[in-house]
Amino acid sequence: MQRRPLLALAGLAPFAPAVLRAQEANWPARPVSMIVPFVAGGPSDIVARAASQRMAQTIGQPVVAENRPGANGEVAARVVMRAAPDGHTLMVGSIGVWAINAALRPNLSYDPVRDFTPLTLAVTNPNVLVVNTEKHPTTDVPGLIEWLKGRRGAASYSTSGVGSSDQLTTELFKLRTGTEITHVPYTGGAAAATDLIAGNVDISFQNLGTVSGHIAGGRLRALMVTGERRHPTLPNVPTAAECGLQDFVVTSWQAFMAPPNMAAPLRDRVAGALRDALMQPEVKTRLEGIGFDVIANPPEEYSRFQQAEIARWREVVQRANITAG
Repeated sequence: MQRRPLLALAGLAPFAPAVLRAQEANWPARPVSMIVPFVAGGPSDIVARAASQRMAQTIGQPVVAENRPGANGEVAARVVMRAAPDGHTLMVGSIGVWAINAALRPNLSYDPVRDFTPLTLAVTNPNVLVVNTEKHPTTDVPGLIEWLKGRRGAASYSTSGVGSSDQLTTELFKLRTGTEITHVPYTGGAAAATDLIAGNVDISFQNLGTVSGHIAGGRLRALMVTGERRHPTLPNVPTAAECGLQDFVVTSWQAFMAPPNMAAPLRDRVAGALRDALMQPEVKTRLEGIGFDVIANPPEEYSRFQQAEIARWREVVQRANITAG
């Protein structure tokens, strides 16, 4: 009687690797869920939907983008970290989800390195400082700084959430310029941009992919970009350095991850399908047209990049004394 459970467990020992091999060989056996941790319309959502449409054609199964916003990605991350590592649940997240949260929030309920399997760094792009074209009087950064100082803390800025790159970018802007601006967080970049257009907040540092259409449509005015050089889609908009702000280069990014402990052969198949989708001419052209730089690198390369970003932002958070509150 006592030996029966041990024999049962022993019988299962060779079964687990066989199951894993079968999963790898049969992937995808059903539709793939691509979890997006923000509301529809933001950069994570844009990248997810662009990749999912092309990926579905390649793998022969539907790839469905699902928006699960909340806590700057934490809600979605908890779902994915508990999912089976069988390639049918993936997640695309921002620099905030995969790097800044770890640097900013000591009680984070997930570890962006340990609790996920890296797949690929999808895209990068700078943030852009924008104001409402009709409701804001300033047309350049010196004028904005003067206006903000005259407001004496009454001005506000919108972001895609607490711990997002746009929040940290604005906090660094405050430190560099000696201004006071009240943080108004939203559940994604699209919502942050919408309220700026409505005139409910004064400024925002948004991901270029989120606001490029609004800039082109005249609803938002771009004052500067946070890249090392001017961006091809905004050739007349100066960099932070050109505006007199040194050491102010911030590149936002989006990356794909899977649940933890995914077998390396399956990881490589899934990552390869994602990279192939991102590099297809129609997808790459679409993403580049709204300000993204498509990277689509291998899992190991992305993993090294992610860990370097976590270390970088942890140093920034500590030096600037930025808290999640």
